Amino acid sequence: MTALRILLALGGAALLALIVWASVAADIGASFSEMVEDPWGVVALFDLYLGFLMFAPVIWLLEPDRRIALAFILPLPFLGNVWAVVWLVWRLGRIAAAGRALRNAT
Repeated sequence: MTALRILLALGGAALLALIVWASVAADIGASFSEMVEDPWGVVALFDLYLGFLMFAPVIWLLEPDRRIALAFILPLPFLGNVWAVVWLVWRLGRIAAAGRALRNAT
């Protein structure tokens, strides 16, 4: 479990580093304009935001405190998968326990 947490955290840190690099290297407004002009850019954005919408119920169902759930769900479209990784690393034990319970119920 610790190794998986470390791998997830490293992935999140790598994504954060890429975000910092991109913000220094290019103007986000210009890049966004180019992205929405390209059909694959639209697909990538749709995929990204669909992922946020699909991950939000997972947080809602597994997070016992609704205030904390909202604190992770509402910023997802703005903070992205870096924020999702924070929640995954933090709640990995709860997620694993829920998965074991589902396996044992069948």
